[in-house]
Amino acid sequence: MPYRRLPNTDQARLRALQTAIIIGQKKDLEELAFSSKTLKRLKAFYTNFETTLIHHKLARTQQEKSSNTYLATVRKARLYLSHFIQVLNFAIQRGDMKPVVREFYGFSDKKAPSLIMDSEVLDWGKKIIEGEHKRVSHGGNPLYNPSIAIVKVKFDQFVDAYHFQKTLQSNTARWTAKVADLRKEADEIILDIWNEVEEHYSNLPDDNKRENAMVYGITYVYRPMERIKNDPQQVKNIYHR
Repeated sequence: MPYRRLPNTDQARLRALQTAIIIGQKKDLEELAFSSKTLKRLKAFYTNFETTLIHHKLARTQQEKSSNTYLATVRKARLYLSHFIQVLNFAIQRGDMKPVVREFYGFSDKKAPSLIMDSEVLDWGKKIIEGEHKRVSHGGNPLYNPSIAIVKVKFDQFVDAYHFQKTLQSNTARWTAKVADLRKEADEIILDIWNEVEEHYSNLPDDNKRENAMVYGITYVYRPMERIKNDPQQVKNIYHR
């Protein structure tokens, strides 16, 4: 005997609720196979759930769409900062500057600071730019290829993109949490509807009961062996192997 399969995705949940909504609008309460109480709860919940799913999809799409631009921006900022630090270390190696100048930038040895994490690019970008201004203000000659002005342009672009991406991530997370909160209630409403529909048609033969229930969006799934038994060709194939 086939068994019910409750929705396991948000879109499937929405379709199940939508089917019940449509039938609830078409049929009189006396003809409806689930209670007016459940219909009232369904109507109150459906719009909120649908709207939340739409906002969640839009937030996720916007974040994904912005992601490629953001990744390109952070790569560029990381590259310029890395090259600037290399130029600084080369100047120290040549003897043009003393190793102590590294302290202006917040590090004290020739090993370059890590720029792997985006947060590290944000932190060290500020230190490198401020450090170069301090060193020059103390009588040092500006470094070039790249100059700190170009580094700052790339870094400022990254900072803007970083905060924008964080806003998008936060927005997506907020809508994800809202969907998660509503998901449990969606499952409860669907289960109530399906239970009431099956109970309404419980006096009918199994095939007729399922046929009527499926109109309300109830999904029935045959087990593998049941599918074979209901398909004469598959049964024939088994016995002629």
